[in-house]
Amino acid sequence: MAVAGTRSRRDRSGGDEIELVFDDNRLASALFGEFDQHLALIERKLGLEAVARGNVLTLRGEADALSQARTILDSLYQRLLEGHEVHQGDVEGAIRMADSPGAQWSLPSIEAGSRMQFAQIGTRKRSVTARTPRQDVYIRAMDRCELIFGIGPAGTGKTYLAVAFAAALLERGDIERVILSRPAVEAGERLGFLPGDMREKVDPYLRPLYDALYDMMAADKVERLLASGTIEIAPLAFMRGRTLAHAAVILDEAQNTTAMQMKMFLTRLGEGSKMIVTGDPSQIDLKEGEISGLMEATRILGGVEGIEIVRFKAEDVVRHPLVQRIVDAYENEGGAIAKSEL
Repeated sequence: MAVAGTRSRRDRSGGDEIELVFDDNRLASALFGEFDQHLALIERKLGLEAVARGNVLTLRGEADALSQARTILDSLYQRLLEGHEVHQGDVEGAIRMADSPGAQWSLPSIEAGSRMQFAQIGTRKRSVTARTPRQDVYIRAMDRCELIFGIGPAGTGKTYLAVAFAAALLERGDIERVILSRPAVEAGERLGFLPGDMREKVDPYLRPLYDALYDMMAADKVERLLASGTIEIAPLAFMRGRTLAHAAVILDEAQNTTAMQMKMFLTRLGEGSKMIVTGDPSQIDLKEGEISGLMEATRILGGVEGIEIVRFKAEDVVRHPLVQRIVDAYENEGGAIAKSEL
C-alpha cells in the first residue's frame, strides 16, 4: 500500500472522517499540489473537506466519497513513489476513473488495498497514464489488438495516445518503424503543387502527430529517426501498393478518407504490425455525397476478431474544461437540428 497508515472515525457533527498518513513528506507535498490545489480539486469534485498538516491528511464527508478519495490519493501517491510526476490533469483523470463503475475490460484493475492500476504508456522521456475509462480501454486495446479504431471528438487524446504507443513500441524494439499518415483533404491530395520536399509538403497536416512524438521522445532523436526513415511520413495517397510489416501505422483524421481509400489503407497491414485509425465523425470534410471511409469501416468491421473500436464521448475530453462544454453544446445543437429535420 502506498499510504503508510489510515485511521477512521466519526467527526463531531456525526459525519465520517479518515486520516491518511504518508511516509514521505516531500512526496506528500507533491501529492497535495502547490497551495494544496490537488486537494482543492478533490474536495470540489467529491464534495468533501480535506485538511493537510505535513504528511497527515484528514478527510471529512460521506463514506462513499471518502472511499473514492482514499483510492484516488493512494493511486497518485504510488505514481510519485515510482518516480512519475502528478499534475492537475492526472488528478482529474484519477477522479474520472474512480467515479466510473464497470468491468475489467472497460476499467483499470483494482488491486489489493483499493489502488487503481491505470493503463500506462512509457518511454525514456516520459510516461502517459489513462485519464478516463475509455482512454484506459484504448491503451489496453492497442496492446492486445492488431487493428484499433479510436473515434470521437477533439481533445479526447485518441491521436496523442496512438503516437505515444507507437513511440513506446519503437523504443522497446517491438517494431522496426513508425508510419504516420493523414488524408490531405485540404489540398485535394495534389501535393505536387505545394512547395518543398515531401516532408515539407505534408508537415502542416501532420503537425499534431509531430507534437506527440516530440512529447514522448527527445527532439534530436526524433529528427534522426525521421532522417533515417525509421519514422516515416506517408501521405495516404502514396500508400497504395505497399505492405507495411513490423511497423506501427497510424492514420489520423480518417473521417476524411473515402470508402476506397480506407479499404486500400486497411489492406496494407503486414506481419508484426499494429494499425491505429483515428477520426472524428463530426468533422467530415469530404465532398457532399461522398461516404466517409471511417464510418463505413467501423460499420462493416465491428465484431471482427482482432479489431477493437473505441468510441470516445464528450466526457472523455481531457483538454481545457471549456473544450468539453463546447463539444457538448455542438452535440446538443446537432441533435436539435436532426430532430427538426425529421
